[in-house]
Amino acid sequence: MRLGILTGGGDVPGLNPCIRAVVLAADDRGWQVLGFRRGWQGLLDIDPDDPVSVAANTVDLNRERVRGLDRLGGTILHTSRCDPRTAAGGDRTAHVTHVLERLGIDVMITLGGDGTLRFSAHLDSIGVPVISIPKTMDNDVNGTDYCIGFSTAVTRSVAAINALRTTTESHERIAVIELFGRRSGETALLSGFLAQVDRTVIAEVPADLDVLLPLLARDKATNPANYAVLVVSEGAGLVGGAAADMSGSATTRNDGGVGHRIARAIEAAGGGGTVVQELAYLMRAGEPDALDRMVGLAFGALAVQLIERRETGRMVTLTSGNYCHVPADSVLEGAKHVDVERLYDREQYRARLKSVEGMPMFLY
Repeated sequence: MRLGILTGGGDVPGLNPCIRAVVLAADDRGWQVLGFRRGWQGLLDIDPDDPVSVAANTVDLNRERVRGLDRLGGTILHTSRCDPRTAAGGDRTAHVTHVLERLGIDVMITLGGDGTLRFSAHLDSIGVPVISIPKTMDNDVNGTDYCIGFSTAVTRSVAAINALRTTTESHERIAVIELFGRRSGETALLSGFLAQVDRTVIAEVPADLDVLLPLLARDKATNPANYAVLVVSEGAGLVGGAAADMSGSATTRNDGGVGHRIARAIEAAGGGGTVVQELAYLMRAGEPDALDRMVGLAFGALAVQLIERRETGRMVTLTSGNYCHVPADSVLEGAKHVDVERLYDREQYRARLKSVEGMPMFLY
């Protein structure tokens, strides 16, 4: 058996432990693993008749090559945001299947978010054996409660939010901290909840500045240290597109992200100075935390076990705290979002846990 493996989309901590688990489990069975560099782009760049292009875009993975890999962040296979169906020159799915056939790949294991796994589902639909492994710090892949990278992103965010309290308090300002999360506010919601910030704006609920700004002003005024902290998803909207064209400093910045727009609105309303911070790539930098190591290792092992049972066309998942698997095309049914009614107070812009009993560990 010869397996192929790739990582696509944004990198997250936990990918390398998963790669290691796949390689070790395959080696125990006497199977080979070929890693493709730079996600689907690596396959597009391969000419199977050109050994140089094959060598430049693949790497043979064995026990020695993955030694210590579980301790490293990012992905040793590197990554790209590429869907072969929308490549320059048109749909190149046929090229991908040709490369896989010529290189003798029996099953592809793909680690990625919504975009990467949608193409995996497409390959499955045309008969290419695939196992999908969900990863994204936004935790928004449909069909699974948990994606590799989510825990580390939350851990990094909570640490950074709490560190920023010192400078926010020292200058008696309102901190506006923007986190990644274009379609889902799960990372912002959980990070804000664990850091116990004053308010959190998520992607699922547009913020009304006429409501939010007075709340923040009250938070600051009633805090003996005279500061407040707001966490906001990068994909959050403002009611009516408010503040979209606001000028002003936002502490001398003119960036157009929602965090900066809210900060400018705070200052324009007389709320005093702001501390604006986009955590961005720091959320997924560095080594994985304990949970992402564990999930990465478990997802990789489960992928190989499914292949051994000849159960391909599946995506490995965590559902209600249990390792499971679902059809690979589950990702096509939409994106996963925060359960607003159960977990969020849209009037107060805060996490709200109506009932904890019976909930999975990550509240989702």
